[in-house]
Amino acid sequence: MIEQILNTHKENFDKALDHFLHELSGVRTGRANPALLNTVTVESYGSKMPLEHVASVTVSDAKTLVISPWDKGQMQAIEKGIQAANLGFNPSNDGVVVRISLPALNEERRKEMAKLVSQLAEKGKIGIRNVREIIHKEMKKAESDKVISKDDMQVGQKKLQEVVDKYNEEIKRHAEAKEKEILTV
Repeated sequence: MIEQILNTHKENFDKALDHFLHELSGVRTGRANPALLNTVTVESYGSKMPLEHVASVTVSDAKTLVISPWDKGQMQAIEKGIQAANLGFNPSNDGVVVRISLPALNEERRKEMAKLVSQLAEKGKIGIRNVREIIHKEMKKAESDKVISKDDMQVGQKKLQEVVDKYNEEIKRHAEAKEKEILTV
């Protein structure tokens, strides 16, 4: 029964981890990365769409992103969307593509980014704790309904904590790697 409860919620743990990794991919490290533009939405034909639905984003060199719209009439909308996302980028339009030259990160900005990574890691851990809380309540209910014994409950709590520790360690590992990447000049 305990294994069944844990397996039922494995997907929720994975979703919490995936969300953290998605958020982490949007943090600037000083290198060009198309994931930096994940939060950009573009006004296209009367509706807001993610940038990747109206253009392809590529890296031309370590400090430059190139956005090639599928419809050249969308150039202005793409520029507006990037500026509205308030990412600190200044896009330039040459009539064919939109280029973004990433400014170099100074020491203060690197520390801010590292702090942001820590905050994202904490949010990720909170997501894991929320899933743990749901599972714990299900286990308590199963115990009170006499579906599992007190001993099974204790074993279940140990297994649950092992799973939580594994996911928290994964979050910590990714956060440390990202911080190292940010702080490396």
